[in-house]
Amino acid sequence: MRIRIVDAFTDRPFSGNPAGVLLLDSFPSDDRLQQVALEVNHSETAFTHRLPPGGEADWALRWFTPATEVAMCGHATLAAAHVLFTTGAHEGPVRFATHSGVLVATPAADGGIVLDFPTAPLTPVAVPDGIAEALGATPHSAFDTGPAVGDLLLDLGDEKTVRGLTPDHRALTRHSARGIIATAPAARADAGYDYVSRCFFPGVGINEDPVTGSAHTALAPYWSDRLGRPVLTGLQASSRSGLVGTEVRGARTLLTGRAVTVVDGELLA
Repeated sequence: MRIRIVDAFTDRPFSGNPAGVLLLDSFPSDDRLQQVALEVNHSETAFTHRLPPGGEADWALRWFTPATEVAMCGHATLAAAHVLFTTGAHEGPVRFATHSGVLVATPAADGGIVLDFPTAPLTPVAVPDGIAEALGATPHSAFDTGPAVGDLLLDLGDEKTVRGLTPDHRALTRHSARGIIATAPAARADAGYDYVSRCFFPGVGINEDPVTGSAHTALAPYWSDRLGRPVLTGLQASSRSGLVGTEVRGARTLLTGRAVTVVDGELLA
């Protein structure tokens, strides 16, 4: 099997979020897919194969963490589209059939890729008891992001607080279906981004995800409503860091980013 490692939501190697990408003839067993994802050991590995022409989608796409399959993943979708476009396996917009419905990735004229994802519904909830101790900071507000994303979004109010978090990952697993999105507005108007975030998913085997596309389907409507603009840029302030362009269009959110292939090899086992 040919396997590629792609850094997503960045144009520089060794930054952004790395994902494994495998272009297959068909999906092997779930156990085999999980074994490969564990061997790759990045936050997600994308497996995709071409579908017969004439259907609602062009390629089937699934995502696995080292521990489990997930229903939605932005950065590995971006990575898979990047491989299709750069290898000539697909030209023009590509429609992926996924557990979250059909997701479209479109090559942009400037070399980026635009992902068309469902906008996450945001429901205000009470700040859970114990979350401040688990996270290491007291949230100003909390929002449920719905079953498709499955995260708890927490506004911490201050960029420095978000950047300085050192959470108790085991304790965080008690507070959401998938994980925690911590966010705040940019500290400066000239920062080059409008809001910051960090994402913690210990419940699916990822203590901190470097750059999380799916989380931005919740971050985008939250900050667009707060800031009064549909088009924004988010910085995920992990140790690898990455920028995600966001545009809210009602029930859909566009996520824009770049990607770079850093490994191209063969899986021998």
